[in-house]
Amino acid sequence: MNVIVIGASGYVGAELIGLLIQHNKMSIQHLLVSENSDSSGKTFAELHARWQGICDVPLHSFSQQWFEQNISAAKHNIDAVFFATPHEFSAQWAQAFIDENIKVFDLSGGFRLKDLKQYPVHYGFEHQALVALEKAQYGLAEWQADEIANSDLIAVPGCYPTASLLALKPITSHGFHQENSLIVVNGISGVTGAGRKASLATSFCEVSLTPYNILQHRHQPEISQEANADVIFNPHLAPYKRGLLATVTLQLNPAITRQQVDDAFFQAYQDKPLVRIVNTWPKIDNVAHTPFADVHWLVDEEKHVVVVSCAIDNLLKGAASQAIQCANISMGLPSEYGLLPSGAKL
Repeated sequence: MNVIVIGASGYVGAELIGLLIQHNKMSIQHLLVSENSDSSGKTFAELHARWQGICDVPLHSFSQQWFEQNISAAKHNIDAVFFATPHEFSAQWAQAFIDENIKVFDLSGGFRLKDLKQYPVHYGFEHQALVALEKAQYGLAEWQADEIANSDLIAVPGCYPTASLLALKPITSHGFHQENSLIVVNGISGVTGAGRKASLATSFCEVSLTPYNILQHRHQPEISQEANADVIFNPHLAPYKRGLLATVTLQLNPAITRQQVDDAFFQAYQDKPLVRIVNTWPKIDNVAHTPFADVHWLVDEEKHVVVVSCAIDNLLKGAASQAIQCANISMGLPSEYGLLPSGAKL
């Protein structure tokens, strides 16, 4: 698969490119940044020094002219494009690439929500790409492989929703939760979740563990949509670089037993190498810099309550490595292909 990455200068873009460099079934053809980016003309390794001598590919500015010269006006050899861009950009450009028979893997929020009215509220723009939005497939790799394989536009899930949904879906997909009961998701993420652009709010000297955007975070409708249940989402910013933990608390139907919950999780993930069912509450240090999600749960049968925690790396399983999983699935490869050490026992 020959690919383009648009948004190569940010944290997620850098992680994605690092994974693509090491993937023997994908080949990077172009690395692009926004039209007015001061990174244009530099090499990828100049921005991300750990790739010096490995990826000295120059970064070019994306524009209408670049698209016309390299895609629409040429016999291109591009199979897929990864958007690690602002949400409005992917919403504007996805259909143009699809029209050129190029698969789109969108790591932004441009196509995650199905309700058109939610975009002005949560993303600040009116969505105009109605045909693309209708066809877009949400890309939670462990749960939607068949749909991903048959779609030309994959909305790669957000980092908080990935951890939250991996914790929730074994329960909600079986209807084990009490209908209309309160489902609370508490999420904690490191500062890389806010992106690479400098900001006083995410300056390491200013950050303290704190909740933010309570009852209005853009990931709340995404989690509710894909869990098929309304949730209350409480995000928190923590003073560390990377990693994310989501803890879900929900009420079970009184007839549901601990064994049924256990069976639901094991059935969901026993054949999914990148979701690890662990024996203790997960730690961010155990998943940072990896494509894994660690999941643990506890059922109180007397109170009919289950608490589930899931830890991921927000830049990898919460973004870049899940995008690779989606691309693998679209090529008919195992979703974990290229993400584990060569010869690793699954």
